[in-house]
Amino acid sequence: QVQLVESGGELVQAGISLRLSCVASGITFSTYTMGWFRQAPGKEREFAAAITWNGRNTFYADSLKGRFTISRDNAKNTVYLQMDSLKPEDTATYYCAARRSSSYLQDSTRYAYWGQGTQVTVSS
Repeated sequence: QVQLVESGGELVQAGISLRLSCVASGITFSTYTMGWFRQAPGKEREFAAAITWNGRNTFYADSLKGRFTISRDNAKNTVYLQMDSLKPEDTATYYCAARRSSSYLQDSTRYAYWGQGTQVTVSS
């Protein structure tokens, strides 16, 4: 059974940093591209970042470049999302997702497995 379990979300003040983690089980993690998506209240789920299976290539939503960093540790079956200089508009539920290929990374429908999400709330 495949499981993706996110953690690290919390209520924080604007301007600080936060790191989310996602631990995977039930898949050969090192062969999967991993992505982070987020969904704010009343809005559609949107792509945040993705990283290829070997960690050599990373991709970001244009609006998040320079503030968010995705990384992975294949020995720990874990993908991370470092979020710096958080803003109130970053408030959302953050989801990690897994897929085998690396095309159309922003397309959520191409991801096979999803976690339950972790809530990040940024106060002004």
